Amino acid sequence: MSEITEVPFEIRQLFINWESLKHVNKGSFLFQEGKTAHELYLIKSGRVQISKVIPDGRELSLRVCSSDDVIGELTLFSKEAYYMLSAKILEEAEIYVIPKAVFEERLSKDSDLTIKWLKWIQLQNQQNQTKFRDLILHGKKGALYSTLIRLTNSYGKIVDRGILIDLPLTNQELANFCGTSREVVNRLLSGLKKENVLVWEKGYITIFDLIFLKEAIDCENCPVSICRID
Repeated sequence: MSEITEVPFEIRQLFINWESLKHVNKGSFLFQEGKTAHELYLIKSGRVQISKVIPDGRELSLRVCSSDDVIGELTLFSKEAYYMLSAKILEEAEIYVIPKAVFEERLSKDSDLTIKWLKWIQLQNQQNQTKFRDLILHGKKGALYSTLIRLTNSYGKIVDRGILIDLPLTNQELANFCGTSREVVNRLLSGLKKENVLVWEKGYITIFDLIFLKEAIDCENCPVSICRID
């Protein structure tokens, strides 16, 4: 996890001190949209995909969370709380669990901790708002280009040929981040390959021309802390 978006140390300690650690297998769900919410989670290891099913039945992936990320946070201080999103385990994970009521009580009694928590939550909200903006304003092409830029900011590694997105993705997983179909993503990627903007080999994408992607969607060059997938 980037230091830019890091969960406050004191928040992490709440989970760790509660001493409830669970092992979750790849492919299973930590929680699912619409289910009653009683817990919050801090990832110790592994990767978790946060997603939502949109009205037409497609899945929209919002974040890929990893070590030291808090998830399930949208349920706090709601009397009849239900998970608004689903959390699917992408790779075998160990996760700290704390009851929602305990977490709420600690925040209620510690104003400094509450302020730190609210600052972190605000950053998560900004990330989601900018992603939805790109989806709405720039259509399917813009959604893909925006996703590639965000993946570069989150998982990019400088290599000889460009920037490697060090996160293996299937066509369907990439389509889920864009809120569109696999067929549309395949067509758009083929066009980008022909323009020599990127290459996709064995599930890994290498970006050759990041400026092309940014100019195509009138990128506002948001801070990296906001323009991310993780």
